Amino acid sequence: MSRLSKKSPSLCTDLPLDNADICKKLDLLRQLLRSCFGPTGRLKQVHNNIGGHVVTTSTSSVLLPAISSSQPFINLIKTSILNHVSRFSDCGLFAAILCLSLIEQAKQSGLRGNVAIRVNKHLLGLCTSYLQGEDCGCKVKLDFCSSQSLITLARSVISSKPTCVLTEPETLHISRLAVQAFLLTVPCSSPGIVSLGKIVTVSVEGHGVLNSAVFPGLLLDMPDVFTIDKVENLPSDALRVVLFSASLAGDLSELGDGIIEVHPGVDTDSQILDQLLELGKQVVKDEVKLFVCQKVIHPVLQQYLRSHGSIVIERLGITLMEPLTQLTGAQPVATLHTTIPAKAYGRVRDLRIRTFGSKTMLHLHPPGECAICTMILCHRNETMLSELKVVCQKTEHVLRLTLREPSALLGGGCTETHLAAYIRHKSMNEIPETVSALGCSQTECLLGVEGFCRSLEAVAVALEHDGGSSLMDLTHAHHWSHPADVLTEHMGDSLGSCGCGLVESSPNQKWTYLNSKYPQFSPAPLSEDASVQPHVLDSFTAKLNALQVAVETANLALDVRYLIQDVN
Repeated sequence: MSRLSKKSPSLCTDLPLDNADICKKLDLLRQLLRSCFGPTGRLKQVHNNIGGHVVTTSTSSVLLPAISSSQPFINLIKTSILNHVSRFSDCGLFAAILCLSLIEQAKQSGLRGNVAIRVNKHLLGLCTSYLQGEDCGCKVKLDFCSSQSLITLARSVISSKPTCVLTEPETLHISRLAVQAFLLTVPCSSPGIVSLGKIVTVSVEGHGVLNSAVFPGLLLDMPDVFTIDKVENLPSDALRVVLFSASLAGDLSELGDGIIEVHPGVDTDSQILDQLLELGKQVVKDEVKLFVCQKVIHPVLQQYLRSHGSIVIERLGITLMEPLTQLTGAQPVATLHTTIPAKAYGRVRDLRIRTFGSKTMLHLHPPGECAICTMILCHRNETMLSELKVVCQKTEHVLRLTLREPSALLGGGCTETHLAAYIRHKSMNEIPETVSALGCSQTECLLGVEGFCRSLEAVAVALEHDGGSSLMDLTHAHHWSHPADVLTEHMGDSLGSCGCGLVESSPNQKWTYLNSKYPQFSPAPLSEDASVQPHVLDSFTAKLNALQVAVETANLALDVRYLIQDVN
């Protein structure tokens, strides 16, 4: 009998934001995430004391799960941000930094929690309405007649991940490949409901990034080098394909659940092998040239099929089953005990051998239009390659979001500073109405607005990691970076262009340092010059949701009165 111990009472923490230990951990998390933000963000190495893989990253979707905390308050924020990232793939660090800044500003201002929550909710509504409006000064329409804006958006996502360690030509090359792969997954002439295709990513370690490429169709690992001659001698015509989801290893355990009765003296192995060979005879008779199995194929069956001119691929894995089914039109066969129906067969137009480093791959061309493509990603080592693969998957998701909303927001911190200036101006002009609607004093309202705007500006400031200063021009309210090694007297010559690249500095321009006092103003609209295009863009859909998640999570944190932990 196990020893019984008295159950310990739950641990209750009153007003967690007044707890010094929790506030210290929140501040540490904010500094940690802030230091990862943007193209020049610092990398983080995370390693568990009990062992395991060392994680090197600056990406929120990789970093946050790797950071463990016993503090429920921290985990609440982590879970909220990771939920956003799982749905939208981008702007996770933006959401986290903004959320933690809002909590910090509300605490520093001394506002009552319920007042800060109401003001934040009201200002979030103003931001959302402005961003979704036609007159939004920090939103641009994406032109699908040209791939340039899509490449700019992809490049902005890829260049913001320094762990990939890409040069400028490599960043541009991968950005173009990401857009090319995305466009190949969009069907050209599908009537009715359009179903997007799939990008299959194959990693090749030890080769330069510029060797990366995108191919229409599907590339499968082909460990059997002896079939290369057979592939090259195949006719360039529609070739029949069969696909098995059941194991063809010949084991009794693969026959399914239930009771198996075996008569004395019966050799079960030979009977199952006979069944497999009967299957092989039917496949050969039906002129199948490509035999694929998700699991293992018995060596005798493999030899039989190859001796009759079929190409055999085993251990395909469940991940590639769906794209292979879409490409060939084959229906996966789940048993070896029935005759294969004719409708289960699929087709490929052509088979070719492609070699990438030590990988020999079989290239399957679809018989008609098919929105399946393969991206071969190359990089110099495992860490960089792993991060590049994650980033390319995120880029694909961000590009898909443009089909729902063909817009983007200005990047480089310009959306944040522009929004902050707009909110300040809008709120100052509507103070009487706002105070009445929120049921707070004018002073409380102004403190709430200032905290909200400073939090937005704090996100733009977080892009600077080299000791420089962050500024905002007092005309368009765009974000500028002033290098640390340039004198203030020469500021106009050193600034160049704003964070997004749309505004050039001029001698008559006026700036203010971010998170400092400046007169409120209405940001002037930019001139509609089609020849000037932004250099940095953010996903509109992802950033709008990240803004909502950040404010709502901060409000939830401000509203928590008790933390109750079961310590048993």
